[in-house]
Amino acid sequence: MIKKESRNAARLKRHMRIRSNLSGTAQKPRMCVFRSNKYLYVQIIDDTVGNTLTAASTKEKTVAANLKNTSNIEAADFLGKEIAKRALEKGIDTIVFDRGGYAYHGKIKALADAARSAGLKF
Repeated sequence: MIKKESRNAARLKRHMRIRSNLSGTAQKPRMCVFRSNKYLYVQIIDDTVGNTLTAASTKEKTVAANLKNTSNIEAADFLGKEIAKRALEKGIDTIVFDRGGYAYHGKIKALADAARSAGLKF
């Protein structure tokens, strides 16, 4: 009988493979994405010291108040604009995008495109 690896295990394997080549610095921090069934989470991280510089999620009351659904493409688009606004306020304009092992499609692509259109460079 063939045993198939779970989707999350395969995602984590891809994520570790991606992370072996990606790292955020103080000048160019890493924007990390996590997607659950209900919410989307984004952090901008300086890996040299291990600090989260800024973060946003659709779970926050200020963000969720503007959304009809917290886990669709429209929510990802709004979250991309929100994280870009917070990053630019902190003086961060260039980042490294870490898709977290997810396919660059749908919500992840919408989030990245919105962050780019709001002023982040990657």
